[in-house]
Amino acid sequence: MNLSRFYKVVSLTFLFAFAAGSLKAAEQPISLSTKDGWTLSAVYSPATRGSTVVLLHDLGKNKAEFTSLRKALAKAGFGYVAVDLRGHGQSTSRGSYKSFAKEGTDNPFNKMMQDTLAAVSFLKSKGVNEDHIILLGAGLGANVAAKTVGALPNLKGIALISPSANIRDVLPVPALRIYKGAVLIAASADERKGFLEASILRNVSFLTAGAGHVTFLTAYDGSGHELLDKYLTASVVQWIATPVRPELLPDAKLPLPQRTLIQTEPETDSLLPSVLTE
Repeated sequence: MNLSRFYKVVSLTFLFAFAAGSLKAAEQPISLSTKDGWTLSAVYSPATRGSTVVLLHDLGKNKAEFTSLRKALAKAGFGYVAVDLRGHGQSTSRGSYKSFAKEGTDNPFNKMMQDTLAAVSFLKSKGVNEDHIILLGAGLGANVAAKTVGALPNLKGIALISPSANIRDVLPVPALRIYKGAVLIAASADERKGFLEASILRNVSFLTAGAGHVTFLTAYDGSGHELLDKYLTASVVQWIATPVRPELLPDAKLPLPQRTLIQTEPETDSLLPSVLTE
């Protein structure tokens, strides 16, 4: 190897190592304080372009469940805050979720909305506006994300992975009835009850937000974090980049050669699940 080539190899090796180190260094541990007295463990990575995503894990899980998605978001230039919800992971200074009351509209699971609000407040302190923030939750985290948009109607969007009509009395429907931002809902076909409930939530969102604002993703199996990691990460990252699809013109506004012979009710068609594939 000649000397010139040797220096080039050394330089490239150094640059790759520096880039990898910079990417890792971009993520930093942070502490969030809620208005009702919880101190939460979280990690933060600032965006270099586009949106910042608040990541809310499922019941009994923690922020580490989003490791693959965090890498994909960082690679795409999106920022994120991944939170250990109260009673989970490293956010257990005031108790474990295992001791939380499972029922009641004001139980600790419903109060996890305060955890999300603390993350959003942190992002605002960093200069990130609500219209650049997306909430993404899996399982319980999905229901918490949906509940939170009732208090933050100007958020750019919410992504609900394996949501349910009711998890620990955290109900998503009331907020989805008023939220007009972009909504992504994902469910696997092999979970009949979960798929049906996710489809109902999709319909509720469509009736509020309208065409182009709601995306429904499906896969064959899995749920929550497994569903996200196994099938949906690329599609979710794509949705974060463009969460609102262009509005389709009705047939009557298209040139005559493109008109269809069979007319259908657009509202009926829109209520059918739409599938976004990689």
